[in-house]
Amino acid sequence: EQLDQQSLCHYYVEKFLGEGTYGKVAKCLEMSTQKHVAIKIVKKDFEDAGEDEIKALIELSKIDADKYNLVKFVEWFHHNNHVCIVFDMLDQSLYDYLEKRGFRPLSLRTIRCLAWQLLVALSGLKKINMVHFDIKPDNIMLVDQNAEPLRLKLIDFGLAEKVEDLEMGIRIQNICFRAPEVMLGLPLDERLDMWTVGYVLGMLYAGFYFYPQDSEYNIIRFEKTGQKVDDFDFWSFDELKGLYSEKNEAQKVEEFMDLLKRMLEVDPNKRISPDEALQHPLFKLGKKRPQTPKEPAQVHQEPEATAPAVSRKRKRSDQQSQEPETEFLLQFGQ
Repeated sequence: EQLDQQSLCHYYVEKFLGEGTYGKVAKCLEMSTQKHVAIKIVKKDFEDAGEDEIKALIELSKIDADKYNLVKFVEWFHHNNHVCIVFDMLDQSLYDYLEKRGFRPLSLRTIRCLAWQLLVALSGLKKINMVHFDIKPDNIMLVDQNAEPLRLKLIDFGLAEKVEDLEMGIRIQNICFRAPEVMLGLPLDERLDMWTVGYVLGMLYAGFYFYPQDSEYNIIRFEKTGQKVDDFDFWSFDELKGLYSEKNEAQKVEEFMDLLKRMLEVDPNKRISPDEALQHPLFKLGKKRPQTPKEPAQVHQEPEATAPAVSRKRKRSDQQSQEPETEFLLQFGQ
């Protein structure tokens, strides 16, 4: 099927990868270059949302997408009254990667590599005063698990806003990843993305949502008092630290917990910044490149909504055998 026979006939739809609330994502072939791209075809009822995303992507093009681990925006066009947005083709979402592993916790060195790249992405967004607003495993894509294992990019800027355009009191973000200042109706800025990245990293380490998800009240109650909710599995930072069983990694575990606490600081004024986080001792590896796991590639584009990755408490002692080692293909720390 030709995507647009009249004005942009050089895209050929090979298959649809998925459908969500706002539209479909298709894997397409660019006829002149024979390169694959992903095209988001926005539903007619959500044309305004598509145009908002294009506005954010144009702003994003002011910085280097590859340098800052952000999805590369190619172009956009209309097709039969649908907004169509073209991106570089990526591999699979972090959510799908975790799902294939049964949501087992990741090794600390793997988390460290993912954390670095996400913090670089936040530093890029900060340079242009942009808030992503929807960071979650579905919107973190692995680029190519065969050629560049664990190389990631941040995608889906449909909810992104410039800091100066943020309205106080808006209810946004998936409740599982919602920053405290959003829940409390306080003034917002790019620091809310740091909270969300911290929560994602904690989830990767624990293998489950370690804060309650049932209501904003219970989330805030736990964040401020540590008071637990009956019949819900979540842990304190000290309990999370005890999950790791390898004694030779004890120092890195301590460093990771320290970074996590700084990222998940309830008061955004005290929360660590991307540049500060990139200087954290967790990332001081000298010239040594980290070892990270490799999984077979699987073509997939992100769904529009996150399904909860609920898993029960467990020790991390057996996840190492499930992560074959390979040399990380990126220069760590650059």
